[in-house]
Amino acid sequence: MARILITGAGGSAAYNFRDALSVSDNEYEVVGTDVKPYHLELMDVEAKYLVPPVSDPGYVDAINRVIEAERIDFVHPQPDVEVGFLAEHRDKLQAPTFLPDAKAVSLCHDKMSFNAHMKANGVSVPEAIKIDSQEDLKASLEKLLEINPRVWLRAIRGAGSRASLPINSYYQGDAWIDYWRSFRGLDYGDFMASEYLPGHEFAWQSLWHEGELITSQARERIEYIFGNLTPSGQSSSPSVAKTVNRDDVNAIGAASVRAVSDKPHGVFCVDMKENAAGVPMVTEINVGRFFTTSNFFAHAGLNMPDMYVQLGLGKKLTETPPVHNPLPDDLYWVRMIDMGYKLVKGDNWSAIER
Repeated sequence: MARILITGAGGSAAYNFRDALSVSDNEYEVVGTDVKPYHLELMDVEAKYLVPPVSDPGYVDAINRVIEAERIDFVHPQPDVEVGFLAEHRDKLQAPTFLPDAKAVSLCHDKMSFNAHMKANGVSVPEAIKIDSQEDLKASLEKLLEINPRVWLRAIRGAGSRASLPINSYYQGDAWIDYWRSFRGLDYGDFMASEYLPGHEFAWQSLWHEGELITSQARERIEYIFGNLTPSGQSSSPSVAKTVNRDDVNAIGAASVRAVSDKPHGVFCVDMKENAAGVPMVTEINVGRFFTTSNFFAHAGLNMPDMYVQLGLGKKLTETPPVHNPLPDDLYWVRMIDMGYKLVKGDNWSAIER
C-alpha cells in the first residue's frame, strides 16, 4: 500500500484531496504535515506532524525526517509556497513529487508577469497594469474604466482572491492599498489593476504527464462561501459549482498551460472569467496543486487526485478518461461550512418544493 505525505494538511484543499483519495479503488496510507497544529486535528491520516514554514532553513530536513520515519512513497504539496519551494528544490527531497518545472511555477505565482506572458502568447487575458505608485493607480483607472465601469484591484501574489476589490475611483483604490500597507504588509508594488470581468467564472482542472494532457474538466462557480461578507463579493472557494462542457473553455485552458510550460507535467488548474462579450479570459493558473474542491469531480466519477498520485508513483493508469468533458454537464456540488457537501444532478432541483 502506497504511503502518501500531504503538506498543508490543516487546510480545506488538502482535506478535500484526502477525501478524493478515500473514494478511490486504490488504497493509500496518508500522513499529514502543517505549520500550525489546530486544523490538523480535522484530518483523517495515519500520522500528523508539525513542520517549520518553507522560509525556515530547517524545512527540508523536517520533511525528510517525516519521509524517513513514515516510509513515504510520494509527496503532495498543497500550499502554493510549498509547491514553489519544492519545485525548485525537489532534488533535496527523499521522496518523489509530481510537480511542474520550477520556471512554470514561478511564472504562475506572479499574476502580473503571468498576465503579460499570456498576452504575449496570444491567450485571452484581461487588460492589466502593475501598480507601483499612486500615479500608476490614477493612470490605470483612466484606461481601464473605459472598458468597464469598474476595475479589479488585487494583490499580485496569493490565493483566495487575496486583497481583491472592485473599485471605480482613485480614492477607493488608494484607501484600499493604504489599509493593506497599514495592517497586512502589502504596499504599492504588490498590486495590479485589471479589466473587470462581469461574466461567468470557470475553473478548468487538468492533469498532464510529460507534455501530454491526460484529462480535464471545467466547472462554473455559481456562489461563493461567505461571498456576501467579503469586500469583493466573492472568493475563489465556491459554495455552489456545476460542471460545464464548453469547447472554448477547454481550448483556452489547454492553450494557457502550454504557454507556461514547453512540457506540462503535473496539475494545472486554470481560472477564467468572461468579459462583457462572453469571451473567457484567463486570470491565473493554480499550478502544481489542486483546486480546493478537487473532491467534487472525484465523487462524480473523475478522480484526478487518484490519477495524479498513481502517475506520481510511476504507475500506468488502468483506465484513461476522455481528454475533455469526461463528466456530464449540470452536475452540482453544494457545500457550506459545518454542513458538509453534496453532489446533485441538475434535474433534481425540480424535486424541491417551492
